[in-house]
Amino acid sequence: MAKGTTGRFAPSPSGRMHLGNLFSSLLAWLSAKSQGGRMVLRIEDLDAQRCTRTYAERVEADYRALGLFWDEGGRSGGPDGPYYQSRRNEQYAAALERLRQKGLVYPCFCTRAQLHAASAPHRDDGQTIYPGTCRDLTADEIAARSAARAPALRLRVPDREIGFLDGNLGWYAENLERDCGDFLLRRSDGLWAYQLAVVVDDAAMGITQVVRGSDLLSSTPRQLYLYNLLGLTPPEFYHVPLLLAPDGRRLSKRDGDLSLDALLERSTPQAMIGGLAYLAGLNPGAEPRSPESLLPEFDWEKVPKTDIYVPDGLFF
Repeated sequence: MAKGTTGRFAPSPSGRMHLGNLFSSLLAWLSAKSQGGRMVLRIEDLDAQRCTRTYAERVEADYRALGLFWDEGGRSGGPDGPYYQSRRNEQYAAALERLRQKGLVYPCFCTRAQLHAASAPHRDDGQTIYPGTCRDLTADEIAARSAARAPALRLRVPDREIGFLDGNLGWYAENLERDCGDFLLRRSDGLWAYQLAVVVDDAAMGITQVVRGSDLLSSTPRQLYLYNLLGLTPPEFYHVPLLLAPDGRRLSKRDGDLSLDALLERSTPQAMIGGLAYLAGLNPGAEPRSPESLLPEFDWEKVPKTDIYVPDGLFF
């Protein structure tokens, strides 16, 4: 990795952060800072109904409490703002227009119920593979359906495999047509889709390294396709294992007892950092640590490749 590494925090302020968020955030910070790099804080608040300014402010306070400081972004601002996705509509609209001019964007009138119908193909992880239902509608059909329902916008994908070398998990590839189908750029309610927004923003903010959970691994080929179409340089990707409760369930914001405020009622920031570092293979035990103290220990070779069970007694 180059000396000019720029990583990012990209939280969605739809609730308090949980252990999984903190785990990937710690590794993102350590990876960038161990290379003498910078960190950007971007608030991914595309859905204003779910993502509130109150939660966004709490996210910033949470990172500061844990010692995970950033160099630009959030309320502090910087040269590549705005750093709130809710304020970046013009940038997304410009990217959409460039894709539209390539003849790759079309309206989709499928409802969620239709997309989850038994006849639609599904991936092993349960995600629906878009079958191309609206791909070749005529102008008359589009006009008739538009009168009854506002369309979403999808991007045509080729029958082509796109792969990349993940910095933690190794080689990964997907055939876009077979494994995901034409994907959303904008929802029918007007909200921008994650795939487009994250590509536009990471490029605009000079992000050279993306560290995130392995649940987003399969989205990377779609994003690489967008980078190519838009003439943008993609970052390096590092996908980290997910944290699992002792019963095997994936930790999420729904687990109120594992939100940061609940955890800090029975622990300290240093103890939490030490425990997360232990799970990442960077701390021989779970003794309290600061993020800075872990920098000499950081090495991607130490980080596990498979999902991690959080042992009883560590945080629970």
